Amino acid sequence: MELHRKPVNAVVSSIPSGKYSKTKSSHSQQTSLHLTNTVFFTFFFSVAYFLLHQWRDKIRTSTPLHVLTISEISAVVSLIASVIYLMSFFGIGIIFNPFAVNYDEEDEADIAKNSGSCLAGVSPEIPPLPSKVSVKNVDPAPAPVVILSSDDEEIVRAVISGSIPSYSLESKLGDCKRAALIRNQVVERVTGRSLEGLPMEGFDYDSILGQCCEMPIGFVQIPVGVAGPLLLDGKEYTVPMATTEGCLVASTNRGCKAIYVSGGASAVVLRDGMTRAPVVRFSSAKRASQLKFYLEDPQNFDSLSHTFNKSSRFARLQSIKATVAGKNLYIRFTCSTGDAMGMNMVSKGVQNVLDFLQNDFSDMDVIGISGNFCSDKKAAAVNWIEGRGKSVVCEAVIKEEVVKKVLKTSVESLVELNMLKNLTGSAMASALGGFNAHASNIVSAIYLATGQDPAQNVESSHCMTMMEAVNDGKDLHISVTMPCIEVGTVGGGTQLASQSACLNLLGVKGASKETPGANSRQLATIVAGSVLAGELSLMSAIAAGQLVKSHMKYNRSSKDVSKVAS
Repeated sequence: MELHRKPVNAVVSSIPSGKYSKTKSSHSQQTSLHLTNTVFFTFFFSVAYFLLHQWRDKIRTSTPLHVLTISEISAVVSLIASVIYLMSFFGIGIIFNPFAVNYDEEDEADIAKNSGSCLAGVSPEIPPLPSKVSVKNVDPAPAPVVILSSDDEEIVRAVISGSIPSYSLESKLGDCKRAALIRNQVVERVTGRSLEGLPMEGFDYDSILGQCCEMPIGFVQIPVGVAGPLLLDGKEYTVPMATTEGCLVASTNRGCKAIYVSGGASAVVLRDGMTRAPVVRFSSAKRASQLKFYLEDPQNFDSLSHTFNKSSRFARLQSIKATVAGKNLYIRFTCSTGDAMGMNMVSKGVQNVLDFLQNDFSDMDVIGISGNFCSDKKAAAVNWIEGRGKSVVCEAVIKEEVVKKVLKTSVESLVELNMLKNLTGSAMASALGGFNAHASNIVSAIYLATGQDPAQNVESSHCMTMMEAVNDGKDLHISVTMPCIEVGTVGGGTQLASQSACLNLLGVKGASKETPGANSRQLATIVAGSVLAGELSLMSAIAAGQLVKSHMKYNRSSKDVSKVAS
């Protein structure tokens, strides 16, 4: 009998029912329960009031409600905990226990009936979990909420109010990454637009300060592929290409293969000179003409060159060409710039010459250091004819069997297509420097990968592609003539870690120690050789009728976009 009474007492003492409120232990339990309820009620209303007050301030300052401080996160957690406790206390446990849905008075009677059992206090056995859990359909974890310190929150509010200029964060904080993070949050709150997906981590923000980008809020990722090996002038190059256009790298790679098995390509740098053309004005066209004659007089070139070359140990003035337009004079200076692309270098030299000319032409009014006769980042006939940067011609002879087996077409078809498309078709469109299939595709991809100025793709992509049958019509001679490849291996974006790595892959990183300018000239020939490969492959795809098929294969995602979006 004693064996059955002890477990019954244990069960009775564990049930907080009104039937046992007269016992001494139940009085102490009720007292502690009242205290606990009071604490959670107070906690609930205090936290709710705090959060409502905070959210009211955020609405007034147009701050997104989802951006939480540490104190607000703690308050939300406390509020949820209070709600769970209060709901469970008032008997809403059904929400948290779906197995209690069918619980009724009959079940209570069964419990009372079996309360004397030796198994009364034993929980039912829980079946074991499966050894492997599939995570195939599990939703990805939500993006982490950006949590700022109280100091950074104060700075964010100051920037939003205008008391601290956004552009001055780097100088005031002395921490470029922290400045970018704060500016990122300011942009989100002011615009009300999420910047989720724009990465912040993994970038050296100190490396761009004062030279590459102002007021950064993150960085954009562009995948880098490689084409090659490109066999050019007896050397093999693995060409990095940064692009989001599917099929581009694959196509260029096929062109490189065709060139390689045919013995390689060769390139020649015809000219190497960066230009800058200021515009000046006089009181009469006659006076403007006098300066033109002075600048183009060979006897004055030495003094002008000496003045110009003071700007840099690499700047060397090559020529001056002046053009009159009424009372205005446009002066196009051309100079070598070593391994730098050279825009800043030539601009400093031009400024030196303009200051020097003021001695004899004091009535000269300098309107602008650049008068668009340079011509920078614009399609212009002066660049197409005179050249700008590196002027390069690259050629290769592709064997007949390679054309058939690798390129899947014929020499005759390529020659005919090139004449009707790249030459006649472009002439019908009045193209300026656009006598090619897609030179800008390859130029842009290599420029992005190696830290060049992507806007200079405009004139750098000027290209004339020519094809003709040689060796009794069996083989194909292909060439690209590019008069305006503007590249450098020092300065600007070339010093960033990713771009520097791509230059190192090509063997042209930094300045040439033996011959100033050799690395940048070599990079220009690599660009031309890669364009040659790209032109060869794309023209072959068009001639063989494979363009649409290849783009459907390599330029279309196979993912279910609707599932990714959800």
